Amino acid sequence: MNWKNVLLIGAVALLPISMMAQANILNAKMPDEVGKKTAAQKANDNDAPLKYGYVDDRDILWSKTVWEVIDLDERVNFPLYYPLDTIGIGSDRRSLYDVLMKNIKSGKLKDIYADAYFTEKRTLDDLQATLQKVDTTDYGYEQLNAGEQISQEYINRRDLTAADLEEYLIKGIWYFDKRQGELKYRLLGIAPVAPDVNFIDDESMDLAEAKVPLFWVWYPSAREILHEAKVFNQRNTAQPISFDMLLNARRFNATIYKEDNVHGDREIKDYIADNALFQVLEAQRIKEVIRDREQDMWAY
Repeated sequence: MNWKNVLLIGAVALLPISMMAQANILNAKMPDEVGKKTAAQKANDNDAPLKYGYVDDRDILWSKTVWEVIDLDERVNFPLYYPLDTIGIGSDRRSLYDVLMKNIKSGKLKDIYADAYFTEKRTLDDLQATLQKVDTTDYGYEQLNAGEQISQEYINRRDLTAADLEEYLIKGIWYFDKRQGELKYRLLGIAPVAPDVNFIDDESMDLAEAKVPLFWVWYPSAREILHEAKVFNQRNTAQPISFDMLLNARRFNATIYKEDNVHGDREIKDYIADNALFQVLEAQRIKEVIRDREQDMWAY
């Protein structure tokens, strides 16, 4: 093997992994041609998320609203969490949090709320205290007390990033459509969860107890944005899927932590306290009740 072949193999091995998922890589004659799509490919990409069908309230024989938590430590949920480092990877791959924040900052995503009932709307300015911590050092206070302007080097800023996320909360409704005769699920909202930015670097705090939902997104209004953002497909890197497809197809693992009930939609941990095993079993029981409902509809 001559040196030219060695250098060629080395150069190919050092190519960014993200390039493997880019378009036209097998037909590119030069590196700058990678990612450039043909007119036919652009025409095929000019699509939209599959619209939800209209469902009349009279066609809903049964429904139940549930809140679930998606643990990002689980391998099946990694597509929602990674990539974390966006410097050495293509612009076509971003984590779900980065996609949401980019569109919130650009103004494309406006339906942001403070809670899962979507009653109190939020803006980017309202979220600053949740997403960023600004602290002044002792030297900065000395400058302030001396009547001087605080130097930027004495101001510490801590921004939440995708790496700080631990969970996602989702709200959806299971319903039985009598016209189509099947049990269906409709996703209503999603919220990223991270430790409170004010205590995230405090080693004396238990971060598991300091987790808070940063904001709630009304999911139907975010479908166009999430359809354009693609998720890494481990089975075929040349055919990425969209975040909208992944979430609507429920290609993730989630645990129910609350359901709508007569007790003011209380959470499972409120009536099963200090017993993680029984809480998981209760979540599984609620899931089985939902699954059995479809079978019960066909029992005579």
